[in-house]
Amino acid sequence: MRAPALVTRMRPFTSTIFAEMTALATRTGAVNLGQGFPDTDGPTGMLDVAKASIDAGLNQYPPGPGTPELRRAIAEHRSRYGTHYDPDTEVLVTVGATEAIAATLLALVEPGDEVVLIEPYYDSYAASVALAGATRRTVGLVEEPGTGRLGLDVDALRAAVGPRTRAVLLNSPHNPTGTVLNRDELAAVAALCVEHDLVAITDEVYEHLVFDGLEHVPLATFPGMAERTVTISGAGKSFNCTGWKIGWACGPAELVGATRAAKQFLTFVGGAPFQPAVAHALRHELEWVEGLRTSLQDKRSRLSDGLAEAGFAVRPSEGTYFITADVRPLGFTDGAQLCRELPERIGVAAVPVQVFTDHPDQWRHLVRFAFCKRDEVLDEAISRLRELGV
Repeated sequence: MRAPALVTRMRPFTSTIFAEMTALATRTGAVNLGQGFPDTDGPTGMLDVAKASIDAGLNQYPPGPGTPELRRAIAEHRSRYGTHYDPDTEVLVTVGATEAIAATLLALVEPGDEVVLIEPYYDSYAASVALAGATRRTVGLVEEPGTGRLGLDVDALRAAVGPRTRAVLLNSPHNPTGTVLNRDELAAVAALCVEHDLVAITDEVYEHLVFDGLEHVPLATFPGMAERTVTISGAGKSFNCTGWKIGWACGPAELVGATRAAKQFLTFVGGAPFQPAVAHALRHELEWVEGLRTSLQDKRSRLSDGLAEAGFAVRPSEGTYFITADVRPLGFTDGAQLCRELPERIGVAAVPVQVFTDHPDQWRHLVRFAFCKRDEVLDEAISRLRELGV
């Protein structure tokens, strides 16, 4: 028997930081601000439709591309941005956005191709690129003088594109930093994709969770991008149902058809009774989502203020569930080491940003905290974090 059994390309991905930190939080009884899941349920109307769907017997395989009702609701929802998709040929329901990303890369990227990722990147991106047999190239966000915002380095992105580049995988609103790419940054990405005939794969799962009057602008809305962009999103973050794993991919029929060909041999289908519920949510619960956005903006500020009071240097968060903080003012130099000590030391779990990068030394000082928790949970975490400065 060959040892080790795991193929070389997947050996760096045997575990996730989220599983590690959540297990540590569970063992120590720590407040878990590491893994990004909310601790309250989504809209009651959506939950009621899911229950009714189970009672109505919608418990067997749904259609492979997703139920027609949900695909129509997704297409209607995307039209609010001015993008229009045929629900029969240009919308694919997936088992969460993670599967959509993996299936898209497996379908559209050949072994030996290069895929450009923005660093820090969500950990499944690197694993999916490896599954496809491709090579990742990373471009780091850069801290803007004066504001601390982590913005796109357009010159570095341009330099990363070469003759083997096939795709750019973009995440905005951005996990783990909370950056929301602005129109100028997105226009630069679009121009580069058009110039080099690249496929754009966009992860927009936090599309509704944008703060301070900023806007989410899909990359597919820029000139020349509709025909080359696979837009990925999902219900989990917008409707507090991360465990349902209902995601989707939208794009031109050729790209979505290719993605469907790969997806059908991953999970085939998923979440039959949840699909009518998500269709209901997309059509009838966006007012609830606006309330969620307002609540999360307040929670962002609550945790940001608390972290600053505890001695961290807090970076701006423009969206998502997350805020990053610099540990150096507290006398620490290694975020990963600190995150592994925090649960035992003061009873709080967080995630080091460096694990989402190919250049960890450049990100060693930043730690990610999730604020998608009840206020009393955040207040308890803040109280414990103040002990670091004592």
